[in-house]
Amino acid sequence: MDDQALAGFLGAAVGEYRLITPEAPLPCFALLLGSAEATTYHVQGIAFGRNARTSDPAARREFSETIVPKFGPAYENEHRGWWMDSHDLLLASREADALGMDLLGSIHMHPDWHRLGPPAERGLMLSERPTPMDRHLFSRTGWPLNVICYLERRGDDFYHALAAWAPPPRHSSEGTECPEVALRIRTSSLTKA
Repeated sequence: MDDQALAGFLGAAVGEYRLITPEAPLPCFALLLGSAEATTYHVQGIAFGRNARTSDPAARREFSETIVPKFGPAYENEHRGWWMDSHDLLLASREADALGMDLLGSIHMHPDWHRLGPPAERGLMLSERPTPMDRHLFSRTGWPLNVICYLERRGDDFYHALAAWAPPPRHSSEGTECPEVALRIRTSSLTKA
């Protein structure tokens, strides 16, 4: 992953993090653009889009009929979860094509919810590892690369941890773990010397 792509996501994630309240666990989500080679994905850029979770009929149906019954009433909160606006998804795909890149997958933020969330959810420890909901979504999209950015605040400073995941193997049982994908950040400022 190019460090500029990561920096763009981290800037947006910190901005959203600052707005999180116990009632509004604001998500931060972007698409990963780049190239795919034999065993390597090279993320060269990201594309943001709108969350159509409450405005798209298919998204509303998916959350009410599948997500909430399967993963609990916390997902009734319209701020929890992401459904990329289909128009924005199409624009990102066309942008990637125009740049000679592919749509590789997604990146999203997990905040330190055990500090920010409502008292009843303070025991929920998020990390850069996929939640059951993440595994469900990774298997549904089938994108080969899914990055989770755990973001926490300590005093005035922000810290992040990253991990990349492939979707669970096809035809696997529900709850199957996602294979971890090696993640390396290319630090371009050091390569130009």
